[in-house]
Amino acid sequence: MTAQLSKKSEAWSARFNEPVSDLVKRYTASVFFDKRLAQVDIQGSLAHAEMLAHQKIISQQDHAEIQRGMAQIQEEIAAGKFEWLLDLEDVHLNIEKRLTELVGDAGKRLHTGRSRNDQVATDIRLYVRSEIDNIVGLLRDLRLALLDLAEKHADTILPGFTHMQVAQPITFGHHMLAYVEMFSRDAERMLDCRKRVNRLPLGAAALAGTTFPIDRERVARTLDFEDVCHNSLDAVSDRDFAIEFCAAAALIMTHVSRMSEELVIWMSPRVGFIDIADRFCTGSSIMPQKKNPDVPELARGKTGRVNGHLIALLTLMKGQPLAYNKDNQEDKEPLFDTVDTVVDTLRIFADMATGITVKPEAMRAAALQGYATATDLADYLVKKGLPFRDAHEAVAHAVRACVDRGCDLSDLTLEEMRVFSSLIEADIFEVLTLEGSVAARNHVGGTAPQQVRLAITRHRSKLN
Repeated sequence: MTAQLSKKSEAWSARFNEPVSDLVKRYTASVFFDKRLAQVDIQGSLAHAEMLAHQKIISQQDHAEIQRGMAQIQEEIAAGKFEWLLDLEDVHLNIEKRLTELVGDAGKRLHTGRSRNDQVATDIRLYVRSEIDNIVGLLRDLRLALLDLAEKHADTILPGFTHMQVAQPITFGHHMLAYVEMFSRDAERMLDCRKRVNRLPLGAAALAGTTFPIDRERVARTLDFEDVCHNSLDAVSDRDFAIEFCAAAALIMTHVSRMSEELVIWMSPRVGFIDIADRFCTGSSIMPQKKNPDVPELARGKTGRVNGHLIALLTLMKGQPLAYNKDNQEDKEPLFDTVDTVVDTLRIFADMATGITVKPEAMRAAALQGYATATDLADYLVKKGLPFRDAHEAVAHAVRACVDRGCDLSDLTLEEMRVFSSLIEADIFEVLTLEGSVAARNHVGGTAPQQVRLAITRHRSKLN
């Protein structure tokens, strides 16, 4: 066993005269949160070892021993039998120590031509890449669930709002498709981010590269990286890829939060547009009638948590000189928690979307409030030849008259309507229906049921 790794309790290395204090050990250690990187650390180490053997930097026998030892370590970790030691600071040294115990000098040779600096940078990139793939899959599941809901309610009338005031009638399917569009862009951002994550730092060593004849491109191919990092200083020191991931994650949560806000409002008995399945709700400790939308509320709150992690990482990087600094150890906990939060949220929301019950009658009744078809009346007059601004003013007078009388535009007789414009004819009553209003917006991106179904087909073709 290497003396350096077995005597950490006495001194960090022969360079030091005294051991690190217990408080400093706890303060500087990362092993109890970065041990989740164990599998990618082993993956990266095996690729590095294969390259060292191919380049004849280590022997084939050493390579075989390293493979054997890593296989046993993987088994021990999976079985929960691996001993994680605080004295060894992090996941990397813990695995290296155990490897050396199992295979002797071959384990000591594994670290040839690399540093923990490029090792951890590689591990994080492998981890983030894998989680991006997972998140993209979960975004797909959520979109498919929303598409099912949209398809079921392509014709269901819902009031569309601006400024939280009834604006124009839309369909519930069209409303759900708005979130499908948001989550589609989120998936695009994740995949775009993946391109910059998928570059190999290994071979940069501590900061300047190595004197050994390594083959970085070979390691990149083994680990399915698209390219290597082309500057050793940058490779080990920057975490912009992790920041970019967290920014994309924050946008996912922002869209989840917007959806959550609407679900909370819609579920309120005062609105009563939807119901959410019981498995996503809880009751009150004192009010027996309550059914609280806990999942959307908590998702709304967790969005602030993820936003905070993004700011933490930006702040972490902003003042660091080149190259690696210990500050970068603080990149992991915000990153890990962001991953956990986004993954859990998306998984739950995809399931919750299947448990949303729509109440069309309540939605329709709400759409009849607030003169939602006023714009349709204005458009009708424009089609009859009236300039839009004049049409807008004529309809404003009509709405004011209805407010004074406490009735809807459709409640006016033809003669009463013609007071505001002589261009109005009997066909106006077809225009002022909710169904007529949504059906008339039959163009790409419009709320017409026909367009909703075409949009659903388009999204499904991309997801299948």
